[in-house]
Amino acid sequence: MMPFSPFARPPYRPVRKLAWGAALAFGWAIATTAWAADADRVIARVNGIDIKAGDLTLADEDIGSNLPMTGEARRDYLTRYLIDMQLIVQAAEAKKLGDNDEFKRRLNYAHNKFLMERYLQTEGKAAVSDAAMHDLYQQVTKEMAGEQEIHARHILVASEDDAKAVFEQLRKGADFAALAKEKSKDPSSSEGGDLGYFTRDRMVPEFADAAFKLQVGQISDPVKTEFGWHIIKLEDKRTRPIPEFDKVKDQLENMVARKALSEQVAKMRADAKIEQLETPPAPAADAAGKAAK
Repeated sequence: MMPFSPFARPPYRPVRKLAWGAALAFGWAIATTAWAADADRVIARVNGIDIKAGDLTLADEDIGSNLPMTGEARRDYLTRYLIDMQLIVQAAEAKKLGDNDEFKRRLNYAHNKFLMERYLQTEGKAAVSDAAMHDLYQQVTKEMAGEQEIHARHILVASEDDAKAVFEQLRKGADFAALAKEKSKDPSSSEGGDLGYFTRDRMVPEFADAAFKLQVGQISDPVKTEFGWHIIKLEDKRTRPIPEFDKVKDQLENMVARKALSEQVAKMRADAKIEQLETPPAPAADAAGKAAK
């Protein structure tokens, strides 16, 4: 079974990225604001059409992350935004811009997408319980017991020649962290190439194999991966510590919800009569050859 990655610190490149299906990769905590307390209160009226406090909440969820202002200034901006929206909607309706097949298709898609997200939010929350989180915690921490991890730094450069030049500077006594800040192309360069602690599975195989062979304080020869050429320095080795339940409770809630949703969707697929009437065309011979390579 794949290790429970949320317990680890967010990794830098060159890690293997773990991904859930796009339909499940969403934040299922619904944003709330003080405006939602009385959602039906009318706050403005445009040509007889009411704008309500609940509309402010929806607008804030939609565009609020892009607004620099807070408090009453934010509320005023969102209110004016909703007023302008209603004015434009009325103008669009007067021109019957919604009376065409393309608009109706898009409206139906948006309706279905919102319903899907609503279902996932509701069912995800319903799946979370203290017992389920503790069961998952016990399962994962049992698998983690005795797992080794290392603390390393690296310098990432584009070519083997660049890597050899960096290695030669290090061999002559250059400071690894300072050289990483100067030469490395990786985001970790700002931290002197520090990748923190990680387990073997968190890195691409070539990087992990080289890093885990090192002794503390040792620097690797240049190592090639899909990201470029690396020089690795091992800072420490240890048995991976088991995190306390309360410190990973948020991640456990998320994982329990996603696991339950994934199982529900799999069951839906198994129980449904699904007819895929068109299949993707076979790739052209030259494209297939490139893909094989």
